[in-house]
Amino acid sequence: MAECNHDCANCASKCSTPDPQPQQTAGCDHDCANCSSKCDKASFITEPNKLSSIKKVIGIVSGKGGVGKSLVTSLMASLTQRMGYQSAILDADITGPSIPKAFGLTERAYGTEDGIMPVISRYGTQVMSLNLLIDNPSDPVVWRGPVIAGAVKQFWTDVIWKDVDFMFIDMPPGTGDVPLTVFQSLKVDGIIVVTSPQELVSMIVEKALKMAKLMDIPVLGIVENMSYVECPDCGKQIKIFGESHIEEIAAQHGVEVLAKMPIDPAIAQAVDNGLVERVQGEYMANAVKKVVALLDK
Repeated sequence: MAECNHDCANCASKCSTPDPQPQQTAGCDHDCANCSSKCDKASFITEPNKLSSIKKVIGIVSGKGGVGKSLVTSLMASLTQRMGYQSAILDADITGPSIPKAFGLTERAYGTEDGIMPVISRYGTQVMSLNLLIDNPSDPVVWRGPVIAGAVKQFWTDVIWKDVDFMFIDMPPGTGDVPLTVFQSLKVDGIIVVTSPQELVSMIVEKALKMAKLMDIPVLGIVENMSYVECPDCGKQIKIFGESHIEEIAAQHGVEVLAKMPIDPAIAQAVDNGLVERVQGEYMANAVKKVVALLDK
């Protein structure tokens, strides 16, 4: 751009942004990088850092925000780590990275000549998040979509992930740039879709299921968060948001409901105190079993 000294396409200023050049696969008449059609996606798969070793990659997704993807990601990583597997978290929610807070991580990630080293949690989970790279975690990230997607890709290519059995990717909400980048660029072995009991949210979660189908990504199952609260006196389960319809939606799409998580103040307190790894999470047993089974495939 005339009189500009920066990359207009990837900045947040108000200059006139030129249309980016489309990325096309041979024989296609559209922008392959930004579509969800079934053309040759294999050409977009990116290899991780040459020093990385990653066996299975699981995306934690939803059609909207506020349903608990980061909590499910944290619990799945913590529980598999507790079982003796090496787990890792790639925090792809660049503009709302909450994983470091849940794990109580305050140190910064650092780089070597070979790549960036992830931060290790108290119990051994490897974590990479934008909040581990910036000086002030409360500073907003005012980036355009392509820059955010590029950062997520760099977490895959530039970070040295050592002997990882399960990498969990905490996705941002929706079906935009970052999920598309992850699904096209990383070899994702399956996704877990997170929802909550409200009918509106259950409707929106279908978007995530349909996107996964379009991208040929296996759906491991659905986790419903905030499913109920247990009365501390009588143990009765109270459905704060009314009766769930998630079983109906799961049946329609041929997927399994892996867990129904309660509303539990103790969990919120653990996350706020950076102690998510101490949450027992017995209600996640089926979800963990489903993920562990991937090692046999």
